[in-house]
Amino acid sequence: MITPKKKHCDGCEQEKLIWKNFDGKKYCKKCWSKENKPILAPAKKPVKLKSKSTKLAALESLYSKLRIDYLTKHSTCEAKLPICTFQATDIHHKKGRGPFLLDVPSWIAVCRVCHTWIELHPLEAKELGLSENRL
Repeated sequence: MITPKKKHCDGCEQEKLIWKNFDGKKYCKKCWSKENKPILAPAKKPVKLKSKSTKLAALESLYSKLRIDYLTKHSTCEAKLPICTFQATDIHHKKGRGPFLLDVPSWIAVCRVCHTWIELHPLEAKELGLSENRL
């Protein structure tokens, strides 16, 4: 096993194990920590990421306007299930959102209760014509 040799410290001028060799000077651990406080990197500003892309924000803005217009014209629930509350508050996308987000002919205005039932019972909703295949 190799044992390190003690050398002359330029800080305390004693024979010690050298910790740092900096700018041609040799320092033991104690002298180095006295003279050189740790240099912290400047704090970087956190990078703020956009929550949505510009394209998605534009789509959602247009969807919001179309949704309000649609619900104004269709104020009662179009599903009319036995559990219905009759006041339309949601838009159900019969073909799903994705590429059909702005496809108004595939929308129906529904109350929250009916919308939940449609989402939880997809097979029955298709039989009743409240949902369509998403392909």
